[in-house]
Amino acid sequence: MKYLPLLLTLLFVCCQEQPNYDLVLTNALIYDGSGQEPYLGDIAVNSDTIAKIGQPKTLQGKKQIDAAGKAVAPGFINMLSWANVSLLEDGRSQSDIRQGVTLEVLGEGRSMGPLNPSMKEEMLNDQGDITFDVPWTTLGEYLQYLEDKGVSTNVASFVGNGTLRQYVIGYENRPATAEELEKMKELTANAMKEGAVGLSSSLLYAPSMYADTEELIELSKVASDYNGMYISHIRNEGDKLLESIDELIRISKEANLPAEVYHLKASQKKNWPKLDLAIAKIDSARNVGLPITADIYTYNASSTGLHVQLPDWAREGGIDAMLERLSILENKSGAIAELEFRNAPETILLVGFKTDSLRKYTGKYLPELAKEWGMTKEETVVNLITKDQSRIQVVYFSMSEENIGKKVALPWVSFCSDAGSYTNEGVFVQQSTHPRAYGSFIRVLGKFVREEGTISLQEGIRKLTSLPASNLKLKKRGTLALGNFADIVVFDPEKVNDKAAFTDPHQYAEGVRHVFVNGIQVLDNGEHTGAHAGRFVKGPGFKVD
Repeated sequence: MKYLPLLLTLLFVCCQEQPNYDLVLTNALIYDGSGQEPYLGDIAVNSDTIAKIGQPKTLQGKKQIDAAGKAVAPGFINMLSWANVSLLEDGRSQSDIRQGVTLEVLGEGRSMGPLNPSMKEEMLNDQGDITFDVPWTTLGEYLQYLEDKGVSTNVASFVGNGTLRQYVIGYENRPATAEELEKMKELTANAMKEGAVGLSSSLLYAPSMYADTEELIELSKVASDYNGMYISHIRNEGDKLLESIDELIRISKEANLPAEVYHLKASQKKNWPKLDLAIAKIDSARNVGLPITADIYTYNASSTGLHVQLPDWAREGGIDAMLERLSILENKSGAIAELEFRNAPETILLVGFKTDSLRKYTGKYLPELAKEWGMTKEETVVNLITKDQSRIQVVYFSMSEENIGKKVALPWVSFCSDAGSYTNEGVFVQQSTHPRAYGSFIRVLGKFVREEGTISLQEGIRKLTSLPASNLKLKKRGTLALGNFADIVVFDPEKVNDKAAFTDPHQYAEGVRHVFVNGIQVLDNGEHTGAHAGRFVKGPGFKVD
């Protein structure tokens, strides 16, 4: 009888039910984001956190989902998202969620804060099909506004040097004074303390392009103080690609912070061979300890404004100043006479107009419209811009498909869309767009992993998850690990496929079954649940005053 208490204790322990978690994904082929081989197991979630990873069919939850041996991975990270406005219209972020994206990283050279009164007025006046109020002033306030309003993806942002310049200097093309530089440094520090992940620049566009290297170094030093990174649409992706990469490497070295090249490319056919030299240059910097990385979208065409074809003097001061300048006949004639195409006209596809009467030209190539109008290609460019009173969104077929594969294979390259995140109905389909908005991430897993074997599935997942999370120094995201936030995607590696095409871009990707953001199911058997589970993900310099 003396052993009775012990026997009763053992009996009680043995008969106890296993812990009952909020959610269990059972029979999952787990790709944890590390790049290692997958393994079968169960993943348990409590609230917003991964609570346990166990052997297959060993965990019990209030909600059980059988992954049926399909791939289960951390949520994907979009390193360059332009969803900052589309999320204000529709927080569901459908074109990205349906690819497994759970974090949108915003702020390519321009960010949604800090804003002064004139910048707010400009933001209101320049709205197109999507209209919205601007109740925020700082970048942190905007990101918190998104979370409070309701978004399905997590959101983070860089603070853009173009926004800092506009706040302090406006669109003037000149060096900053010592006092102006100090003000921009103060604004950078404030943004980093609010949770920005670093400093960005977009050096093809005004007013970001008016900053010299020394100014960028000084602002990057502030980002470095808060453990952030510098990321840049470099000054030139064609004829001066290598010199532009040199500038980024110098900024990284002198400001002592990691640096990343936005959407690395060698633009225009004559420059395609330069990609190998650009890769060698980055590898050389990495070999001596500089943390240089890059991101790409998975297509051989870029997308930006038609206005970048204009002479620099015509574009000076921003879009409004450009349009006012071109309203003068002498300036318009001068722009036509001096226009030298950065991209071959036959590679320019028209996709976005502000004016309803011009939207019938969506899907035409520039030479087609020039022929229809009976104008030279140069005249067509300038007349289109002045008629539409906008920069006009276009697609440029300027890259080598072979080079895309080379970039995908690089271990230090992550992925982006460089696009908004849309729903394929309503206001969004009033304009065309680049198919990267609907397919850039699934294309990694379908085209480059399954079909072409450029990289393994576990490597593709690493480059979509832990690599960008590590570069951004995000806590508890990017891997499936105990205690991490439950950003999880379940997909069928044999069925993932991007359907979006340049002629018909508003088509969702296929093959993603379930998506969880902070433990809440946002995609259920391929259908959006309507849940707004996204949060403002703060950078490593975040400080509570």
